[in-house]
Amino acid sequence: MTTLIRESAMSEGCHDPPTPVRFIAAASRPQWPRRDYGCDVAINDPLPEHPAPDTPPGKLVLLRHGETEWSKQGKHTGLTDIPLTPRGEDLARAAGELVTGYDFALILTSPLERAKRTAELAGLDAEVDPLLVEWDYGGYEGRTTREIRAELGYNWSAFTHGVIRGATPGETVEEVAARASRVLTRVLPAMAVGDVALVAHGHFLRILTAVFLRLAPRFGAQITLNAGSVSVLSFYREQPAILSWNYGPELPLVPSES
Repeated sequence: MTTLIRESAMSEGCHDPPTPVRFIAAASRPQWPRRDYGCDVAINDPLPEHPAPDTPPGKLVLLRHGETEWSKQGKHTGLTDIPLTPRGEDLARAAGELVTGYDFALILTSPLERAKRTAELAGLDAEVDPLLVEWDYGGYEGRTTREIRAELGYNWSAFTHGVIRGATPGETVEEVAARASRVLTRVLPAMAVGDVALVAHGHFLRILTAVFLRLAPRFGAQITLNAGSVSVLSFYREQPAILSWNYGPELPLVPSES
């Protein structure tokens, strides 16, 4: 059996880069730092003292960040911090116009610049939650699905076949879903008193939606999400439901490649 020893250190603040949490294995294998997501949110952070409220009346508004050069090219953009394009900034402003009628009790954003800038341009005063970062794609970071499929020789997808280790360790879809579940422990109580906005990333928000709907994380593969889009989740007749999905200034002509 492999022995794991956790070497931990807390981040100094929400806007600082996450401080690595290193696991030392007795067995011989390459080692990568495991991520402490910062803001005193440890991997094993205690859950709230009370369970989630029953069918809270608020709406959960999801904003995917605006277009970046990598999203435009269909590249997997996980933890790489890519800025918005000028069109991405326009999409962020348009998203802000769509959410002006909501009464937000909580607004959270990923710490990555493309999400924080989207929140700023949308007129949202957001709190950084490091758990909202995108899927860690490991060795597939910066690569397109077409490139990966050509290399492997079959119809690979992140949801079906997973990612590989690279400069970062990578995550399974279930690990991303676990982060999303932690986020929802903050979101659902806030929905009891108002609406909630999350400004984050395509794959993460698709997986979070699956968790919210009480479905398997891989359901996220069946719901595409365009850059700069707005979606709304809520409860309808005691069931979690999609009120609006992938709404933006224009209807998509093709599925999003990123």
